[in-house]
Amino acid sequence: MKTAQLQFGSGKWMIGDIPENFPAEKAQLVLAFGSGELVTNQTIFSSIKERFPNANIVSCSTSGEILHKQVYDDTVVVTAIYFEKATTQAVSVDISQSVDSFETGKKLMGMLSQDQLVSVFVISEGSFINGSELVAGFNAVNPNNVPVTGGLAGDAARFAKTQVGLNTPAKEGTVVAIGFYGAGLLVGHSSFGGWDEFGKERVITKSVKNVLYEIDGQKALDLYKEYLGPYVDELPGSALLFPISLRTEDSSKNLVRTILNVNEADGSMIFAGNMPEGSKMRLMKVNFEKVINGSSVAATTTASMHENNKANLAILISCVGRKLILQDRTSEEVEAAQKVFGENTTIGGFYSYGELSPFNPGSNCELHNQTMTITTFTEL
Repeated sequence: MKTAQLQFGSGKWMIGDIPENFPAEKAQLVLAFGSGELVTNQTIFSSIKERFPNANIVSCSTSGEILHKQVYDDTVVVTAIYFEKATTQAVSVDISQSVDSFETGKKLMGMLSQDQLVSVFVISEGSFINGSELVAGFNAVNPNNVPVTGGLAGDAARFAKTQVGLNTPAKEGTVVAIGFYGAGLLVGHSSFGGWDEFGKERVITKSVKNVLYEIDGQKALDLYKEYLGPYVDELPGSALLFPISLRTEDSSKNLVRTILNVNEADGSMIFAGNMPEGSKMRLMKVNFEKVINGSSVAATTTASMHENNKANLAILISCVGRKLILQDRTSEEVEAAQKVFGENTTIGGFYSYGELSPFNPGSNCELHNQTMTITTFTEL
């Protein structure tokens, strides 16, 4: 397995030369993560296609790009991958806001051949998809518990529109799934947050999918505001500082949910993923050192799945909320992961509107928020 990384920004290829030992014409897969303005650009897409003519090119808009140990804005980070033995298959569907997210997940998983499938990597539009329903669809037709990981595209901190592409410039309303095949391919995955929980555990008493109406019989927004203090006047933006820890009845581990918006009229809160009735929840607050260390925890867990083999490639997908909170310290969480993997592991990725990963090997995929989620690949 070999990789090559390029970067476009400020109107030019900042890194544009392909290493001499990389077989560009044999590359099977290219991942292009960048700003919406750039990944939708036909000229940039054509330039990538010219460099890697036989590869499936998967692109998405981001809230920041990860390359090596650094985080960038308004660039495109390109990672080309050549597998010596493993093979890949990339499929996509176009959706609208009225689409059934669950059926979208089922359809994509069904489009991938199951023979020797060892991993699925998903890049989804992130503006209107219900991430919880999407992963539930993948899980519904995944009898062998093949690990499903990935993320939802971003749009900086605008939350307006996101774009994803498969072998075309990225566009709105696209969801892509990539299947990886071959017994000699090791895939690791992990997701970790690092936030502190506080306050008493409460019960969700009324909700509809990702809209939360009542907690312990009280209007959700009224109760939430009691904890915010001076941050209450900055809603919904300040909600990134106080996500929710969610424990559903069928899960032994807590999920993290980010608040996307609030409805003052009916006192409800809109989340990035489902908030099932009967689930237990607690508020969370940022601890900067723990959030940064959470990246190291995710990397260590992922690396341990490769036994004694160093990862060839690590794809880091972190939440836009973490970037907005860490600000000038954002690169520290990428550096923390890089220290675990070492200099010989290629690192790329992006900041997202949601992260996809199982909690443990053999378990179902889950939608996460406010986490660092890592997928690693090693070809034996």
